[in-house]
Amino acid sequence: MEKIRLEEIIKDKDALSVLRVLSSEFPGQVVFTTSFGVEDQVITDLIFSNSLDIKIATLDTGRLFEQTYKVFNSVIEKYKKKIEVYFPQTEAVQNLVSDKGPFSFYESVENRKECCNIRKVEPLHRALSGQKIWITGIRAEQSPNRTTMEMIEEDHSSGLTKVHPLFDWTLAQVMEYLDKNNVPYNSLHHKGFVSIGCEPCTRAVKPGEDFRAGRWWWENNSGKECGLHSK
Repeated sequence: MEKIRLEEIIKDKDALSVLRVLSSEFPGQVVFTTSFGVEDQVITDLIFSNSLDIKIATLDTGRLFEQTYKVFNSVIEKYKKKIEVYFPQTEAVQNLVSDKGPFSFYESVENRKECCNIRKVEPLHRALSGQKIWITGIRAEQSPNRTTMEMIEEDHSSGLTKVHPLFDWTLAQVMEYLDKNNVPYNSLHHKGFVSIGCEPCTRAVKPGEDFRAGRWWWENNSGKECGLHSK
């Protein structure tokens, strides 16, 4: 029902207008989750620069790149506003590493998804708790799996309505926005890293490879998703 109503009121609106509508229609009930990728930096700038009533949250898996933390710090310094951080449950991480070692995710898709679930999916559920609308930086061209998504979706795992304001944007549009508005972003993007996640699970993308080829590169046909945005 929420999806149908939103489709009517944000039809043909640009990204900022979409965020404004969500902020006014659902005060205190909208959350944007950022991993500090280039798309997320666009949305963060739109939210913070316009003082929108939208909570920004991030998941710290404990395995992020140093460069990602530097972007996080730059965002705080630039906007002087709060980003809520969610860590995985300490006991779950301790048990996983004690039982299977620090690199169990390389051994099988099942092990990798177990690690993602502990470090990302469970903390995400806490970040989304009490919200109605979940904003993401997903774009259709990021992966074959995401071309089947829609700008507005009902997320059955969380019970929230997901909105992707940049869904139809190209990477060129994203980078143009960041440069024009002097928005900080990850230096790894200039070294072939397109989709940046945990350090042990991310490599640079080679010429001719798709956007998600650098994530879990040792896996074949696994869908290249961690469970946050599976469809």
